[in-house]
Amino acid sequence: MSAPATTASAAHGHHEPSKFHIYVQIAMLLGVITGIEIVLIYLPFAKWIVVTGLVGLSAIKFLYVIFYFMHLKWDKLFCTVLFFIGLVLAGGTMWALLKLFGAEASKPLSSVIGLLL
Repeated sequence: MSAPATTASAAHGHHEPSKFHIYVQIAMLLGVITGIEIVLIYLPFAKWIVVTGLVGLSAIKFLYVIFYFMHLKWDKLFCTVLFFIGLVLAGGTMWALLKLFGAEASKPLSSVIGLLL
């Protein structure tokens, strides 16, 4: 029987952490960020500061989830670019629909009200 082959890093005493260990660390980090978000809601700050902080923390959580749990970190760059193109298109569509059917668009026109009276 031959001896098992060792990698150069393992021969020098360095070992790469397993993906499971990385996933557990990221899950704990996401839990801490969620706790910070919950505490931030109850702090007596201006509304725009709270909303900005929540959006920023949510964006950080989103990036961790897509790059590690959806494996975009290990995918080819082309797949990551396709993902973000779809994300931008979906975001633009959502923004357009909110503008089209939002509260401002459902208010009656003042000229139509004048004609009806």
